[in-house]
Amino acid sequence: MIAQTDTIVAVSTPPGRSGIGVIRLSGPGSLSILRQLVASDSFDPQPNLLTLRTLIDPVTSERLDQALVCYFKAPHSFTGEDVVELHCHGSPILLRAIVDAALRLDARMADPGEFSLRAVANGRLNLTEAEAIRDLIDAHTDAALRQATRQMKGEISDRLQPVKDQLLQIIVRLESSLEFVEDDLPNVVHDNVFASLTSLQSDLEKLAKTFSRGKLLRDGIRVTLIGRPNVGKSSVFNRLLGRGRAIVTDIPGTTRDTISESIGLDGVPLVLTDTAGLRTAGDQIESIGVDRTKREAADSDLLIVVIDGSEPLSDEDHSVLSEVAGRRHIIAVNKRDLPTFSETRIDHDSLSFQNFDSVVSISAVTEAGLQDLRSAILKPFMNRNGAAEGLLITNARHYDLLRRTIDAIISSADLLKTRASEELILVGLHDALRYLGEITGETTSDEILGRIFSTFCIGK
Repeated sequence: MIAQTDTIVAVSTPPGRSGIGVIRLSGPGSLSILRQLVASDSFDPQPNLLTLRTLIDPVTSERLDQALVCYFKAPHSFTGEDVVELHCHGSPILLRAIVDAALRLDARMADPGEFSLRAVANGRLNLTEAEAIRDLIDAHTDAALRQATRQMKGEISDRLQPVKDQLLQIIVRLESSLEFVEDDLPNVVHDNVFASLTSLQSDLEKLAKTFSRGKLLRDGIRVTLIGRPNVGKSSVFNRLLGRGRAIVTDIPGTTRDTISESIGLDGVPLVLTDTAGLRTAGDQIESIGVDRTKREAADSDLLIVVIDGSEPLSDEDHSVLSEVAGRRHIIAVNKRDLPTFSETRIDHDSLSFQNFDSVVSISAVTEAGLQDLRSAILKPFMNRNGAAEGLLITNARHYDLLRRTIDAIISSADLLKTRASEELILVGLHDALRYLGEITGETTSDEILGRIFSTFCIGK
């Protein structure tokens, strides 16, 4: 683990103006720097108590701000080191001046995620808990927030600890048998070890399968509305969004550019995009809009093909449908509120098209069928358990290490079944134990830790 002997400083609140801004210092020189900032060598703050003090520029002796300061004495702090927090007024220029003053007093700027890295290095957090803090900050929905909170409380490490304990027991039993190389593993012990490995594999498989749902909560789904002009894409977009974000008129081709907004759907974050109608462009501006529509469609996880159900399918409709062939998509037949709307418009044969996930008839005017459309959007991404609560794997790194652990256990179980030597069986078991340790940070290299924490924001 990387050793820390210096004192770091950073602004912990987001960039921009605000009522307050928080500056955090961590390291052995934190209290000394605080004393110089308040111009009092005798200042002896009571730990964990906010105190109102005047901050002074140590070079010019000019007053910088009146702030609430708090000292957290090691090891009872977030990082496990001496930590100082300065709760100042939220002017970016003021915060920069105070940070500069701390830098002149031998602090250095913190790297991204370095406070959390120090917390892991000093045993205040394990790696999954630190990563959950990042996910908590980045959460876009209530469901993502709940998952991050669960993981921040250590549920992943709690779930994995019994697995590691059982693996250790198996490893100890097999290594002990190496002392008696002239004897084969007794049948009873052999069967018990094999049953234990099978059980461990099953438990880890169940946990790994939650990643399909967990990935949605963390990363979300990119959904794009496409169709020919004047079928009601922008109206559907506004209804799903819950407000009039896109301009809607009866004039074909009103939308000339892509418009994207983020929404939450049953706890899953969505990036919803409205696009220009697909047709032969009449001018250069519309041509650019059509090109952007095609690029947006290519980058999407799901396409919603909007069709006007009050009119027969046109050549432009069929052209749009051919554009999405082979892509994950659903068909929304709009304008069911009109008297000319016909259910036959959504007949599969009349579409002369296959491989769509579902067809939903809707009205962007009355909102009829809108809930069916919402359900259809999520359906392709849900497993049979749907949106069931419980601990979910949301981190691709965790999922990859779980899969490696499972593969290592399977390899050892197969060798055990063929009565291979204990030395060969133990290779996979030690690998499995190491992979599980990498999830929680116990066996993670400094290089990998650096990569992980580089994705954190500065000040966290």
